[in-house]
Amino acid sequence: MILQIVFILIIAIIIGFIINFAFIDGVLQAPFADAFIAFCENVLQLDYFAAQNAYNVLFQQNKPLWLTIGFILLLLIIFYIALSRFTRYFHQISNSIIMLADESEKEIHLPTELDFLEKKLNDVKYKLEKRARDAQEAEQRKNDLVVYLAHDIKTPLTSIIGYLSLLDEARDMPVEQKEKYVTITLEKSYRLEQLINEFFEITRFNLQSIVLEKDLIPLNYMLMQVADEFYPLLAPKGQKAIVNIDGEMTIYADRNKLARVFNNILKNAIAYSEPNSTIEISAQNENNQTFISFKNTGKTIPPEKLKMIFEKFYRLDSARSTQTGGAGLGLAISNEIVQAHGGTITATSHHNQTVFIVMIPANS
Repeated sequence: MILQIVFILIIAIIIGFIINFAFIDGVLQAPFADAFIAFCENVLQLDYFAAQNAYNVLFQQNKPLWLTIGFILLLLIIFYIALSRFTRYFHQISNSIIMLADESEKEIHLPTELDFLEKKLNDVKYKLEKRARDAQEAEQRKNDLVVYLAHDIKTPLTSIIGYLSLLDEARDMPVEQKEKYVTITLEKSYRLEQLINEFFEITRFNLQSIVLEKDLIPLNYMLMQVADEFYPLLAPKGQKAIVNIDGEMTIYADRNKLARVFNNILKNAIAYSEPNSTIEISAQNENNQTFISFKNTGKTIPPEKLKMIFEKFYRLDSARSTQTGGAGLGLAISNEIVQAHGGTITATSHHNQTVFIVMIPANS
């Protein structure tokens, strides 16, 4: 655009000099002078000498003035042309922004001079479209999950009502049978409580803001404590969780929130590990970063699913039952907590082995 304006200025200067030499000092001097004198004689009723004197005063003695006037007129024309182009550009940019606001499906096109802006606007458009699709998919997953949870709540609730009705009707029921019914009712109550908690977790997710309270944490002790706490979930399937860390290791982070990250990852590993398998937990420091990995043996996660496991309300188990999946928020929340620490959480899955790696910067 600037080159075009410079080019027009150069052309204007050339035209100005051509006009100056052609009409005043050049080959057209005599015809122009004769025409002017004839105009003065015929129209203004001046004699020849007065007309010639008028020509000399107006043109011969004021060449710089006429040249300046000519240049000013040319500059005004150039300014008008440039302003018209700018106005057209602004109008096109305004229409493009309206397309963004209206979420138009059409691609944005601008003049060649605005290629850089066209690319940026289209990039923004694609990002907004992707964000809208992701939000819509997450909302759909949430709605589906709520329907599933509502359906699953009926099962333990029906069992609780049924067994309590039996206990109420048969007051003289044998003790052993009564204990059996009470045990089943209690298990169903715990399950019902879990499902209700998942409802609260879904509604609470978007209202939470992550505020970190960081201090130095003995990482070895924390990971061993996490592994020990999951023994009741590991034992029934013959699984084990072992912690392999060489030497003492500390990390500067929010103790409670980081423990929640480890709990979510380990819970996920237990749910999708093979029976009688071992979940390996390890950590190491490298380049002022701490890497904590969780490796489990189980069914390989397909790449398309692996990309989505950190999204809200996404569960690897797409079956309707929520017995093994939860609300699909554990890994999404873990991802947000790790990002709040300035770190990353990634997952890989090959040859029936899945590895989650949490990276926390040393100066987080």
